[in-house]
Amino acid sequence: MKSPLFYSKILLFGEYGIIKDSKGLSIPYNFYKGALKVSENPDEEAKNSNESLRKFASYLEEINDERIVTFDLERLTADVENGMYFDSSIPQGYGVGSSGALVAAIYDKYADNKITVLENLTREKLLTLKKIFGAMESFFHGNSSGLDPLNSYLSLPILIHSKDNIEPAGIPSQSVDHKKGAVFLLDSGIVGETAPMVNIFMEKMRQEGFRNMLKNQFVKYTDACVEDFLGGDIRSLFSNIKKLSNVVLDNFKPMIPKEFQTLWRNGIETNDYYLKLCGSGGGGYILGFTQDLEKARKALKGHKLEVVYNF
Repeated sequence: MKSPLFYSKILLFGEYGIIKDSKGLSIPYNFYKGALKVSENPDEEAKNSNESLRKFASYLEEINDERIVTFDLERLTADVENGMYFDSSIPQGYGVGSSGALVAAIYDKYADNKITVLENLTREKLLTLKKIFGAMESFFHGNSSGLDPLNSYLSLPILIHSKDNIEPAGIPSQSVDHKKGAVFLLDSGIVGETAPMVNIFMEKMRQEGFRNMLKNQFVKYTDACVEDFLGGDIRSLFSNIKKLSNVVLDNFKPMIPKEFQTLWRNGIETNDYYLKLCGSGGGGYILGFTQDLEKARKALKGHKLEVVYNF
């Protein structure tokens, strides 16, 4: 059974803010990927994945609705019984879309009348896909925007203007001079869980001061970062990322693993790098931005950096 590959994603900007209609920018990250497979001799991981797919198939029966999406559940159930699993290198709980890639793979293989990547992707079709993927991925997170599976399915950068306004985006081509700036991933070594972090955020949203900070600082700097990044204005981008990094450190402490809070502050004070949340936080990857990769590597000695994008 040869199945297409689906890639991980990185939400460069917009975590939490997109809940409150900030802009967002999500890009595919081809370093990690997954595909549906069947094995004659499944290992423990394949067996666990198969068990998870069995539960997911039952859940899809519940949302199998002509107004949203219908699936070939008979074929899906038969394939699961036959030992199908999701063979994936995407780390779970790291904010890079492990469940999103799985959702995209299942939709691609089993959805009836699916919207394909090859057709003219109007805004309506993108929003339909986002809605379908949100309903599907809610199985894993309790609540999902549908953006991770959408990114994985299309394998295109996605610009989020607001909840109801998304479009494929062109991002500036990467610099070939690898000595200069970069976006990188910093491994916290801790598995993060989305649902508890989102619950903390929703609890904080009850406070007027937090809501004001979100609107007047967090969303403002997030929107500016998206515009700067897409416009290739590196100077302004780093000025806004520094402000955003500061706001996150001051207001999203529970989402930043304790042992990384000093590193976070050091980056802001030295300007060697700036850190921000990758996904919901609480562990997994932390996103880093630097104008001098070698300087950042030295400052973060002892930590593993994975370069995602070069300026």
